[in-house]
Amino acid sequence: MTSPRDPQTGVYSHINGGGPEILARLAVSELCKGWPVYRDASEWKNFRSLFCDDAYVWTTWSKRQTIDGFIQKSKEGKMKGDFIMHRECGTLVDLNPSTHRAVGKMKATITQRFNIGGSEAIGIEPIVFDVDCDCRFHFFCLRDPSTDAWKVKYVKLIYEKDKLVPIDGKALPNFTKEMLHQYPEGYQYLGAAQSMLGHDIDLTLPTVQGPEHGAAFCSWLGLYEKVDQWLGGAEDIDL
Repeated sequence: MTSPRDPQTGVYSHINGGGPEILARLAVSELCKGWPVYRDASEWKNFRSLFCDDAYVWTTWSKRQTIDGFIQKSKEGKMKGDFIMHRECGTLVDLNPSTHRAVGKMKATITQRFNIGGSEAIGIEPIVFDVDCDCRFHFFCLRDPSTDAWKVKYVKLIYEKDKLVPIDGKALPNFTKEMLHQYPEGYQYLGAAQSMLGHDIDLTLPTVQGPEHGAAFCSWLGLYEKVDQWLGGAEDIDL
């Protein structure tokens, strides 16, 4: 579960305000919504237009990538049959007009379809299933004063929880505890299933699970520290 502790120290322009602030937050929210709309549909030119030239993204299956490297790996994955979709569940933006910085926070569900053949080594029969993973995208954005355009510099997610979803209502793979324990709890089913496709899974991404009930995990709090640093105008936030 999430922690009862408020992870963010600062309060920024996030609702209401004057016309320029509202328009800026709207522009940033459009960048966030471009991820599920454009990436899922392979609209690569539109997807690329969301980002700075030197943008970076982190995902479970791609690890840290430049935006161009991520697009290339996404194309290669789709050619091999990777079927990853995203459902946006809500988006709000923290804006600091004085630094021309913003962070878009998008609640989403990653849903990936798997068609895994039978294998004695992994102990499952051929089966088709989905993994749904609830997460929170964080889009670190800046405004280019020369063009007045908002662009995404970094994208990193907090992974909350995931689950297996049977396609036929009953059949699911039986992952062993040993296999699941190789991956963080927030994306252990997603990581286990993606690894079966040959992906090298990033084991260091933020999750909300803590060492005890209701505790905040340090990587989750650490990302919020980076949010405050970014909105404050820091040049290198070392994500």
